[in-house]
Amino acid sequence: MRWWSGFKMTNAEATSVTDLLIASRTEPRAGDTAVRLAIVGMGLVGRRHLAALSHIDSANICAVVDTDDNILELAEQAGIAGYSDLSEMIINTRPDGIILSTPTNLHVSQGVDCIEAGIPVLIEKPIADDLASARLIVEKSEDFGVPVMVGHHRRFNPVIQQAKAALDSGQVGDIRVVDAKCWFYKPDDYFEIAPWRKKKGAGPISVNLVHDIDLLRYLCGDIINVQAQLSPSMRGYETESIAAALLSFENGGIGVVSVSDSAVSPWSWEFTSSEYPLYPFTAQSAYQISGSHGALSIPDLTLWRHDDKPDWWSPMSSSKLPVEPADPLVNQIKHFAQVILGKEPPLVSGREGLRTLAVIEAMRIAAKTGQPVNPGDMVVGDSNANTATTNFNIGSEVYFAAKPA
Repeated sequence: MRWWSGFKMTNAEATSVTDLLIASRTEPRAGDTAVRLAIVGMGLVGRRHLAALSHIDSANICAVVDTDDNILELAEQAGIAGYSDLSEMIINTRPDGIILSTPTNLHVSQGVDCIEAGIPVLIEKPIADDLASARLIVEKSEDFGVPVMVGHHRRFNPVIQQAKAALDSGQVGDIRVVDAKCWFYKPDDYFEIAPWRKKKGAGPISVNLVHDIDLLRYLCGDIINVQAQLSPSMRGYETESIAAALLSFENGGIGVVSVSDSAVSPWSWEFTSSEYPLYPFTAQSAYQISGSHGALSIPDLTLWRHDDKPDWWSPMSSSKLPVEPADPLVNQIKHFAQVILGKEPPLVSGREGLRTLAVIEAMRIAAKTGQPVNPGDMVVGDSNANTATTNFNIGSEVYFAAKPA
């Protein structure tokens, strides 16, 4: 089965990949402490990880795995071990860590292979394509004592780190209201060049909004109640085109989050963060968080407060929180290297990825049933869950959070 991105490389792109492989490869040196990483899946995301590696001294690439013969040929030209089979690569190369940037439906089998081999793994978001698979990855990780990180790289953006620090230090007070937008218009050729994007489970909720949900959980706390609505694809695909959810946070705050891949808008993380130069910059913000003492917009990091005590008659003033920009993918791999060495716990562990995926699944179920859903009830064995059973009831239907033992 072929599972690369589906994009045919131009000569210039092939040259770029070769250059990045050379810049990122392992060069044995006396006293070298850099961890050796393998990348599985050299599509667009895999290449972004490769580009990040070329800027890091604490980690180098030692192997790639892909089913595209062109990629393997480029790896050979760069002096990098190339394999079409993950297990063969593990046996022959034995990397210190593995980055999985393959399609989501392969994450469970490949992730378990890495864990059972005792190799820490960074799995691209979402952690899996369903909760049962995600739970299996987490259980394996915890049982074998092998770290799993999930590629919610936006947590490593200095903008988010600064916002987190401001919120945790009480600069907006108790969080009361949250508004997050993920609106953009994907062109038709986005779907034509990769037909899997038309299939069930590949809509903007899973592909895009999962990042925003993860950030809201990171910034504002766990989500304990979800109500949602969605609209089917306006292009006639198996996916949704629009979705919106009302979220209740454990700390008492309430949030509204919405996504559309068919709405013209300047309000999305892609357009507002300057994180990925491929997207135009609109100088807007995607999130607004309001509390008992102030409000913060993100990613422009504008903090609003009343000049006197909180009072709608009192004038307000704003200030910009300072931040030093840095590539979150570079920061993520640096952190992964520290996780591999046992010096830091994963900022986004497998269980964190599972909790975020549970919110996404709660949205789908709430939209289907018209009933509120507690994501914690779907994460069996989680300390935040309100049930220890393997299923939960919504109206007259029963939903399984994990495969029965």
